[in-house]
This record gives sequence, structure tokens and C-alpha cells, in this order.
Amino acid sequence: MSHDHADAAHDVLALDGVTVRMDGRAILDAVDLRFARGTLTALVGPNGAGKSTLLAVASGDLVPAAGRVRLSGAELRDWKARPLARERSVLPQDHAVRFGFSVREVVAMGRLPHAPDPETDGRIVDAALVSADVTHLAARDVQTLSGGESSRTAFARVLAQTTPVVFLDEPTAALDLQHQEAVLRIARGLADDGACVIVVLHDLNLAAGYADRIAMLHQGRIAADGTPRDVLTQTTIERVYAQPVLVLEHPTRGVPLVVSDDPRSAS
Repeated sequence: MSHDHADAAHDVLALDGVTVRMDGRAILDAVDLRFARGTLTALVGPNGAGKSTLLAVASGDLVPAAGRVRLSGAELRDWKARPLARERSVLPQDHAVRFGFSVREVVAMGRLPHAPDPETDGRIVDAALVSADVTHLAARDVQTLSGGESSRTAFARVLAQTTPVVFLDEPTAALDLQHQEAVLRIARGLADDGACVIVVLHDLNLAAGYADRIAMLHQGRIAADGTPRDVLTQTTIERVYAQPVLVLEHPTRGVPLVVSDDPRSAS
């Protein structure tokens, strides 16, 4: 596997002209994006904009109809499964486990791509259980968990995988307010420690609070790409989401705060 060291030194992930078609329609249309180490990028956009499809292509779970993806300087298609699993971890939307594993066993699966080291593996799994707030569920059969508990278990597995690139597809969808903030705080910490974190979010305010960068998709294309302040403008949001909004300043975080502005009739 040949690596372009100059590219790998800056952009750990590069998408060039990525196009995905389904039923004759372009779900992604010639998308070009670069992702750097030490950053958290939020992918946002309306339903059907192409966010999860983009994540699937970038992580190697979906082959595009056109374009190329490079991970750490190498063509994604050239990566073997085991090295790829050491390089990037993926939290999909559907993370249900349909076998009777315990929570700890599922989290420990994150260590499978690595050379066995029981002491190190045990320590990493323990830390992941704590971070995801599922230590008290460690012995539970995953099939008995609530949606939120299952989501946090899957997130713990991703943490246990300890990869330099992390893909999270709607990790907060099934979570209560406290755990939404906790997951994004951890993701932010991974980026601060040098990982490249890419997360699909529906909540624009969570994206504003934790992401360095927001890429907003609309009809399979990049509608806006930049800092939260650059992307989350009233004009852009109303154009992409077709929803009236107000964009205020968060009183404590110093980031944009998006509020729906759809007043009811006074009558």
C-alpha cells in the first residue's frame, strides 16, 4: 500500500468527485471534501440530503459510482479489512446486536482488530464503559437494553477501538439531553487529542457547540462548509431547510444559537 506522505500529513481523509446514484437519482453529486486530524466536523442537512450516504462512502461501507476516497494517503479500496478497522471506527445508525452478548462483550469487540493484549484490552474496555456510562450495564444482555442504552453501548465499542479516524452517524438520536452532551463532549475530546472525528447530526445547536467545522448538505451537494459561525446563518439555514429561523448568540458558549421562528397566528 503506497502512501502519499505529504497528503497524509495534513488531510487524513480526502473525497474527490464522490457521486452515489440510487434509482437513477444522485444521492451524492460530485462531492469534494478534506478532513484533517485534530478536528471535529459535523455533517448536517435536511432528511435525504445525503449525510449518512456520505459517511458510508467515507468510511468504506459504500462504494461510490464515481470519484475516489483516500484514507491516510492510500486509496480506500486498497485497505484490507483488519488494518482499516485499526484506522477508522464507525458508529452506524443501526447498531442493534441480534445475539445474546453482554454489554461488556460487545464493547470488547472493539479490540478485535488489535493484537491481543489482555491487560491493555481490559483497561481500554473498562475506560470505554465508564466514558459511555454503561459500566452498570456490563453484564446485561444487549438485547434487553433500551434504545439509549444500546446506543451508548455501541458508542463504547467505538471508543474501545481506539482509531485515529472516527465516524459517528447520529450518535445522539436515541439519547436524553445529558447523554447527548456527554457523547459530543467525548467526541470533542477525541478530536482535541488528535483524532479526525466526523459526526452526522440533526441538532444544529449541538453542531455549533462542539464542531470546529460544519458541512451542510442539500440535495446531495455541499451547500455550505466552514466554521459554525460561517455556516449557521439565517440565510443559509432558511434556504436549505425551508424553515424560518432566528440565529442568536448563545449566552454562555459564544456560538450561534438557532431558534425556530414559526409564529402561530395571533387569532
